[in-house]
Amino acid sequence: MMLRRATRLLRSPRAFSSVTPRGEAARIAHIDDAIRLMRAHAVARYDESVDVAIRLNVDVKRSDERVRGSALLPHGTGKTTRIAVFARGVLADEAREAGAEVVGAEELVDEVLKGRLDFERCLATPDVLPALAKAARMLGPKGLMPNPKRGSVTTDIGEAVRRAKGGEVEFRAQKQGIVHASVGRAHFAADKLRDNALVFISSVLALRPQRFRGKPPTSVILGSTNGPGVKLDHRMW
Repeated sequence: MMLRRATRLLRSPRAFSSVTPRGEAARIAHIDDAIRLMRAHAVARYDESVDVAIRLNVDVKRSDERVRGSALLPHGTGKTTRIAVFARGVLADEAREAGAEVVGAEELVDEVLKGRLDFERCLATPDVLPALAKAARMLGPKGLMPNPKRGSVTTDIGEAVRRAKGGEVEFRAQKQGIVHASVGRAHFAADKLRDNALVFISSVLALRPQRFRGKPPTSVILGSTNGPGVKLDHRMW
C-alpha cells in the first residue's frame, strides 16, 4: 500500500491544477509553497496524513545501493504507533514502562507464528534473537523483523521504545528506488511539517552510498492522503 501511495504521489499530474496562477503549472515548488498547496487540497473530513516520497538515483537491485534506516522526526508523526518488544526479565519490564503495548519472549514468538501481527513496529533485545529467528518468515516480508543495523535490536530498550513512540519512522528504498514515509498530519503547523520533512529527506539522502553524496535525488514529492503530489525543487538537495 505504501509503495502504491508513493508511486501515485510521484506520478500525480494535478499538483498545481487549481491553486497556482496561470502559467505556473510546471513550476517546481519551494517546500513552504508545497506545504501551502498541499493544505489547499487536504479537504477530507478526517485529518489527512502528510507524506513525502523520494525517488532516489540508485539501483536497488545492487546490494550496495539499497537505502534503509530511520529518522527521528522532531515533531512526531501525529499517529499512535503500536509497538511489540521481544525481551525478557528486567528489559521486558523496562519496555512496558516506556509504553510498549506488546511485550514477551518465546511466548510472543509463538503468537506471531500463529498469525498475531497487531503492531506496526518491532524491537528486540539481543538475547531473544535466536528465538525470534523462527518468526523471520512472518515478520521479514512486512518489514518488521528487528535488525541491529537499524537500531531495532538493543539493550537500551526503554530509549528505543520512547524514540519509536516519539516520532521515529523507518524507511527503505523499494521498487524504482522510491522511499516513502508519513511526516505528519494536515493539521500540523507549517513550520512543524517543514522541520519533519527536511529531517526525513536529509536522513534518507545521508544513507546513500558515498558516490551519490552531493547529488540531488531524481524527485521529491509532498502530498496529503487524498490530495495530489506537489513536486519540490529537488536541486535543493
